[in-house]
Amino acid sequence: MTYPTDIRRVPAPNSEAPPLSTALALAAGGFPVLPLSRGKVPCGNCPTCVRNACGGRPNMKTPGPCTCPAPCHAWAAATTDADVIASPAWKRAWARAVGVAYHPGGAGLTVVDLDDAAAVDWARRTLPPTRTVPTTRGEHWIYRGTMPSANRVRPGVDIKSTMAYARWRSPGSGVLAPLPDMVRALVVKTPAHRPAPAVVGGAVGHQGGPCPHRTPAYLERGLTMAEQRITAASAHVHATVYATFLAVLSHHGRCGCLTDTHVTRLFTAAQAKGESERHCTEAWANARTALGM
Repeated sequence: MTYPTDIRRVPAPNSEAPPLSTALALAAGGFPVLPLSRGKVPCGNCPTCVRNACGGRPNMKTPGPCTCPAPCHAWAAATTDADVIASPAWKRAWARAVGVAYHPGGAGLTVVDLDDAAAVDWARRTLPPTRTVPTTRGEHWIYRGTMPSANRVRPGVDIKSTMAYARWRSPGSGVLAPLPDMVRALVVKTPAHRPAPAVVGGAVGHQGGPCPHRTPAYLERGLTMAEQRITAASAHVHATVYATFLAVLSHHGRCGCLTDTHVTRLFTAAQAKGESERHCTEAWANARTALGM
């Protein structure tokens, strides 16, 4: 889903428009919405739904209210159904609401929540430009595409997409860009590697870095682990491929030991999981750029 043109005319919360009017306008544009209560948090579950006694949504993986008519279950209550949003139970919640939230993943979007000036500076130096929304202390950078949500992926940076909510602040400005690999990789954990023993004499490869490969077995073990990691990916394959390329290059890419044969092995593993050669080439290039290579 693209960022709807008409959403740019939806008023910011500090305008004269009440939360219900803003919510209905957002929902009409395809944004699943929910009311925010005091403290900028979703409405608490009603007595029937407290501690998910009602069963909630199946696995809490899809937005939409449960059988309870109230906006329970946080982000999972988000909906685009105007009849639900304007129902008596929801109207009572809107009357107490301090703001409007939406489910980014349900709208096909990812929000990079930059919580302070340092995080904003990092994004401006690192991430491709996209639609930007000012917040109280920082900015929301919004990309087209979804991914798993995660908090504190780096200092002052949260990712809000699937199974999360973001506060609607304003339409923002800028052109919506596709979700980049470098954002997806922020939530992919890279396996820890034991440091290689120091090499006596400091062997140096053609890129000027110290060679950590006392024997070919170290490099072979790293490549085998990388192939296994890509092959084992059951979801978010593209992000896993990029993160794996990044890990291989960071450990083995500066000393000149990687050859075209090694790279072909990694590309072959990725293509077996459905990645195209172009996607592999782009992910490899992006990983090199991220490492300054």
